[in-house]
Amino acid sequence: MNAPEKINQVCLPDVQAQKDTRSLAIQKAGVRGVKYPIFIETESRNYPSVGLFDMTVGLDASTKGTHMSRFIEVLEDNCNEISYEKVLQLSSAMLARLEAETGYIKVTFPFFMEKLAPVSKVPGIMDYEVTYEVICKKNSPSIVQLEVIVPVTSLCPCSKNISDYGAHNQRSHITVKTSLRSSALKVEDIIKIVETSASCELWSILKRPDEKFVTEKAFNNPKFVEDLVRDVAIKLQELVNQHLITGFSVESENFESIHNHSAFALIDHNI
Repeated sequence: MNAPEKINQVCLPDVQAQKDTRSLAIQKAGVRGVKYPIFIETESRNYPSVGLFDMTVGLDASTKGTHMSRFIEVLEDNCNEISYEKVLQLSSAMLARLEAETGYIKVTFPFFMEKLAPVSKVPGIMDYEVTYEVICKKNSPSIVQLEVIVPVTSLCPCSKNISDYGAHNQRSHITVKTSLRSSALKVEDIIKIVETSASCELWSILKRPDEKFVTEKAFNNPKFVEDLVRDVAIKLQELVNQHLITGFSVESENFESIHNHSAFALIDHNI
């Protein structure tokens, strides 16, 4: 049993450090839903954001519990900017501080990127949802997965083909999850892959010439939900071939404008 802590000269026992006799290991024990201020790195500048963290460690069968406050201490001491390198550093610090053999970190946050409108070139800030997951083990390489949700426009090829004029379109959420090999692949790279695979991308500010452009571009570039995931997957496979990622999954949910349900497709390639 560890020595009791002394707080303001009061001797308090460490109950969590006692032995457990139920012979059951725990794969994940820790904190979930911790909101913490962060900075995110982009190609143009850094933005403040808020990360939603899950942080856990594994417990062997004889360990009664983990020290929950230490997870927050790890954030306080090690968390500022979020990137591939930073989440690896955070996971290493967590294993050391919690004296654990295995651990897991998940952080989800809004990622901001400045985009110029396609015709007027008016700048505006677009937001995307990004998640890093780290599976770590003492004295072994960590696994880092990056997930990005990118909103785009899709226009129905069938609607365009059978209608005398017009076609229905919808906003789609394309989710890409990759297993990273290094820091070479950036969030912006995945966003670009997705946006260039859609009927048209989105912007936060559009003037009338921009609206004309995006409407006509989508009409001239119709995509089924199946087309979206296949076109993204082809580009992600190139990243596998370049040894930037080890695997990926891509899914699209099209929020249909003429139905009260979504269209959905998924390709899973050894994620």
